[in-house]
Amino acid sequence: MPEVKTEFATLKISDGTNMQVFIAYPEGSAKLPGILVFQEAFGVNAHIRDVTERFAKQGFVAIAPELFHRTAPAGYEGSYSDFQSVMPHVMALKDASLEADLRATHEALVRHRAVDPQRIACVGFCMGGRVSFLADLILPLRAAISFYGGGIAKSERGPGLLERVAQIHAPILLFWGGLDKHIGPDQRDAVADALRSAHKTFASMEFADADHAFFCDARPAYNKQAAEQSWMLSLTFLKSNL
Repeated sequence: MPEVKTEFATLKISDGTNMQVFIAYPEGSAKLPGILVFQEAFGVNAHIRDVTERFAKQGFVAIAPELFHRTAPAGYEGSYSDFQSVMPHVMALKDASLEADLRATHEALVRHRAVDPQRIACVGFCMGGRVSFLADLILPLRAAISFYGGGIAKSERGPGLLERVAQIHAPILLFWGGLDKHIGPDQRDAVADALRSAHKTFASMEFADADHAFFCDARPAYNKQAAEQSWMLSLTFLKSNL
């Protein structure tokens, strides 16, 4: 397995703000696929940096943008035991600003010396699962993966993204926890129905005995079997599409 290098960089966003990103990539001269890694509601913390490095170990140039950069300092990490403290940052996110962040992150990845710009994908977790769906709407991706992305379907929290489903660029793989009380069967079904009606290529996988955030080994909801299986399915999906 190649040695992985990591670094932080700062991107200039079109609205004049600056956004820090965490980048991980394997040493070598070959052109590699790139992947955007989107955070949970707790920032680009140790878990998200670890996931970013895991993708680098699999031969990707991986980049994780700090999506709270307008309301939190660079390097912000929320506490898994204090969700209320991260809510102001989550509530401040707007799709127009997120789209600017996504375009800047994608452009940085395309420009990276080790990246094949024709082979770029994205993955996101929780809040980032919705961001991954949004990225697939606006970026020329080859594949997208969404882990338990709340807010994709219309709900009491907002209108969702399904009215824009016709804009989906790339095949998308969606993971859900069957025990997830935050994203019920009605929302999961709405996402699949919209993708199916728009004739988009997708796969929707529910782990019946897993809860929200089952992939994160730093949270109580971690489900080892579901996490391992979803990781292997993700790698297979990416390999097939990239």
